[in-house]
Amino acid sequence: MMEVRAKKALGQHFLTDQKVARSIVDALGTDFPVLEVGPGMGVLTQYLLQREGIDLRLIELDSESVAYLLTHFQGMQGRLMEGDFLQLKLEKIFPEQFAIIGNFPYNISSQIFFKVLDYKDRIPEVVGMVQKEVAERIAEKPGSKTYGILSVLLQAWFDIEYLFTVGSGCFAPPPKVESAVIRLRRNGRSSLGCDEALFKTVVKTAFGQRRKMMRNPLKPLARAKAERQGWSEEELAAFLAQPVFSQRPEQLGVEDFVALTNLLA
Repeated sequence: MMEVRAKKALGQHFLTDQKVARSIVDALGTDFPVLEVGPGMGVLTQYLLQREGIDLRLIELDSESVAYLLTHFQGMQGRLMEGDFLQLKLEKIFPEQFAIIGNFPYNISSQIFFKVLDYKDRIPEVVGMVQKEVAERIAEKPGSKTYGILSVLLQAWFDIEYLFTVGSGCFAPPPKVESAVIRLRRNGRSSLGCDEALFKTVVKTAFGQRRKMMRNPLKPLARAKAERQGWSEEELAAFLAQPVFSQRPEQLGVEDFVALTNLLA
């Protein structure tokens, strides 16, 4: 019998397959402190707690789940925080590096990864279960229709592995879509070699009109450069005639976007 009611508004689908739960926890290879996001009724938590000497913290928005965890797991006091991961100031909890694991709520999974990017130098590893299409998008290589903003931004800083697919029958209630587990491991990059804020802007702007050649969405950024450089309209037109602006954003890898950012700087 379910003791916590899954709430649609929170995107909750409780994993019930113990073999899958163990496989997710086993995929986390780090010895760093660990933050579990959205533990629910503790299907991952039970296996995390079996790891010796683990510094485990948990963040859960659902007060019913918090009450369940406090009742059913020893030592939750001080480890378990009730609140919204997206609002959490992670540096106050983890002064050093830490890993993240979780069966991420589908409705905020992309936002979770954007937050991971904000803390990229503190997070060496993430193991998460998300909607299958989100996992595919994040792990996808250039040239695919599913390759997009998150693909480029995450692949700039992390090595990404699509680990395995999880069928809807492994959850209660079953979601209408399949799920997948992915692992992100921080790569050795300490700098992109370009203006990072502009890089983000270029990637987001380019994919804002993903079906068009990039000279269309990126023209305002090119025009801003022309104004800084004092170019004529002819010089701006010549700049936008470069081959890269005739490509569509999904054709460009991370290094291509770095080069494009430097071109527009």
